[in-house]
Amino acid sequence: MLELLTVEEMAEADRLAIAGGVPSLVLMENAGRAVADEVSRRFPDAATVAVLCGPGNNGGDGFVAARHLMERGYKVRLGFGGDASRLPKDAAAMAKRYDGKLQPLDPDLLAGADVIVDALFGAGLGRPITGELAGLIDAANASGLPIVAVDVPSGIDGTTGEVKGVAINAASTVSFFRLKPGHLLMPGRVHCGEINVADIGIPDSVLGTIEPKTFANKPAFWLDDYPWPKPEGHKYARGHAVVVSGPLWSTGAARLGARGALRIGAGLVTVASPRDALTVNAAQLTAIMVREVDDARALTELLADARKNAVLIGPGVGVGERTKEMVLAALASPVAVVLDADAITSFAGDPRTLFTAISSRQAPVVLTPHDGEFARLFADLVPASKLERARKAAAQSGAVIVLKGADTIVASPDQRASINATTSPWLATAGTGDVLGGMVLGLLAQGMGGFAGASAAVWLHGAAARAFGPGLISEDLTEMLPAILRDLAARKQGQSLC
Repeated sequence: MLELLTVEEMAEADRLAIAGGVPSLVLMENAGRAVADEVSRRFPDAATVAVLCGPGNNGGDGFVAARHLMERGYKVRLGFGGDASRLPKDAAAMAKRYDGKLQPLDPDLLAGADVIVDALFGAGLGRPITGELAGLIDAANASGLPIVAVDVPSGIDGTTGEVKGVAINAASTVSFFRLKPGHLLMPGRVHCGEINVADIGIPDSVLGTIEPKTFANKPAFWLDDYPWPKPEGHKYARGHAVVVSGPLWSTGAARLGARGALRIGAGLVTVASPRDALTVNAAQLTAIMVREVDDARALTELLADARKNAVLIGPGVGVGERTKEMVLAALASPVAVVLDADAITSFAGDPRTLFTAISSRQAPVVLTPHDGEFARLFADLVPASKLERARKAAAQSGAVIVLKGADTIVASPDQRASINATTSPWLATAGTGDVLGGMVLGLLAQGMGGFAGASAAVWLHGAAARAFGPGLISEDLTEMLPAILRDLAARKQGQSLC
């Protein structure tokens, strides 16, 4: 269940299922029952459930959930504002099947409840929530009661994850058929709590018509393409990665990237170092080699060696013309290129030169900006949602874009995108982005494609941070990778992917 469906794509999935013979009332019945199942599973000892029903089909799901909860012995307090007969057809039919009392949709409904079911608004909310309903949501959040949200927490845009005015803070969310991008994108992710996906009767075959292009970044998405070493292999078959170092006072970032490339499996790694930094780099490295590279011409000569097949430029190299020249030299070579940090910022005033150089090559290019670097290079795209920005940037630049953050997005020029499902707040420390750049580099050196390789590196990076936990510093990430990779190898062998 890797596909993520936008609000429009989910509506199309419903339509296709109904056209294929699944009654719409059955879909709503199954959805509401799944919500009741979640309440029963999580809160078997609760006595009273407050169900907040809105004016659309999300409210219809709430009426179904309320009916099933009453049948299971819960006391239900159902809040609904307006005329139930004016609900959409299916929701109106489900409201008629509910034979309990309807109460005003206000904060008094919450008094004495043990659990709240949020069925106010669905994923396609088109306007900010204001007025009395905003007050109700604030009261629900302030009540301290656990909230089970239907589809998405009310106030969250299912496609972008953005908050529309105010939003429910759910303990758990029950979605249907497939997750939406807004379940994984910030800030929607933190409003959802634990997320469960219910099968409501929509056949998987509808995905062939919809052809979704957004996916949850989990191992099952890229593990078949992962470059595991072969029994007959040797180090030269696993690629030779190059990391360009900064000057004497700024060498650590390159070494972090080089370590990431080596630990993730590159057969050989060389740090291309300015002359003034050779000694300090050599003193800190053992399995990683060091070569003198002072300028773009020297980098061109180094990359002319056909055994060197991937290069990372950016961490600690400095912003300016020298870095631009080095980047253009790398892009003029046949190797895979990863650009991070200073390499991206160096083109802030001249993005077209960078994009033109990318467009003329066959080997993959991956850009790994955080939000600030992204804004400097793609200034015209900043107002858009994060997923839209990443997609447009990939199309505009011709590169795979890794837009970093708690909800890192990897976007390909062909409009495919993955949203990372594994991250850790402990990554908010110096140097972790340099390690990520090196991990992407190492996978590209081993022949993994730009989109799959970047997605794999992002997931592994988050998994390593999560495994280490509190106290993480950037150097710890590479030391956690062997355990993560051992687990993946075992899962691959057993075909037990999540």
